[in-house]
Amino acid sequence: MIFDVLLGLILIVIAWYAISSPDLLLAVVLYIALGLLAALVWTRMGAPDVAMAEAAVGSGLTGALLISTLSHLRRNRPKPEIEAERQQAQDETRTEPSEQEDSNIV
Repeated sequence: MIFDVLLGLILIVIAWYAISSPDLLLAVVLYIALGLLAALVWTRMGAPDVAMAEAAVGSGLTGALLISTLSHLRRNRPKPEIEAERQQAQDETRTEPSEQEDSNIV
């Protein structure tokens, strides 16, 4: 009984941290841990078939897809140097019309 209550509280805490985490990798890892703990809950409730499905699909497959998506997002993110050069080029092309006219006079 005490173990079940403690397990339920741990599930709630992990779910809250997974939702509120600013770090995406930590959120995915917590999501996987949440699925594994949910599988443990299903086992404690006497449903081993549901526990196996939760562990395989809820944690395993979905977790792998989320980690794969996260790696693609990080790989396709522009590097800070490239972003700084891009911003500098945009700033140079966004000069005020009065500044352009003044440079033509001199």
